[in-house]
Amino acid sequence: MEVKKSSLEAVGVKFEQYPTDNKTEIAFAGKSNVGKSTLINAMLNRKALARTSSQPGKTRTINFYNVNDEIYVVDLPGYGYAKASKTEIQKWGAMIESYLQKRQCLAGIILLIDIRHEPGKNDIMMYNWLKHYGYDIIIAATKSDKLNRSQIPKHLSIIRKTLGLSEQDKLIAFSGTAKTGISELWQEIDKLLL
Repeated sequence: MEVKKSSLEAVGVKFEQYPTDNKTEIAFAGKSNVGKSTLINAMLNRKALARTSSQPGKTRTINFYNVNDEIYVVDLPGYGYAKASKTEIQKWGAMIESYLQKRQCLAGIILLIDIRHEPGKNDIMMYNWLKHYGYDIIIAATKSDKLNRSQIPKHLSIIRKTLGLSEQDKLIAFSGTAKTGISELWQEIDKLLL
């Protein structure tokens, strides 16, 4: 998909606040501080549409970005570490779970994993949960610019092994700084939109 225009369409914490025009949605999920906002900005060819922060846990709502008036890119709050109360974290968990289980126009999930680290318990749990519910999942291994190019295959292999991915499962190295992996991600998203 060639992104001609994109804008923040809706921000919500419950279904009544989400768009009702039934555009296809692609959701982005991942641990706090894994680089979701950076990835979304790179994919939408914008500098600061999704707010980035060095502080984990900044996204506390579900944000819907309208792309070309055709689809929504949906930014989910990060899971795992966040400087928030247990009650607040449980609320986010319930909000994300409700969105993922009940959203009819959700066509697929981009699950972000930091390429530098073996997937953690939360990553494995999220991947297995998404798999259990039959979602099409594309894994974006973020922050690949932090590794030497020669290290990338080894780290992708660790992610593949830890999550138990098959050869058919989509795993794409991404870097917001180097702007790599963007066209590959769009190619995979385009397949989900058919």
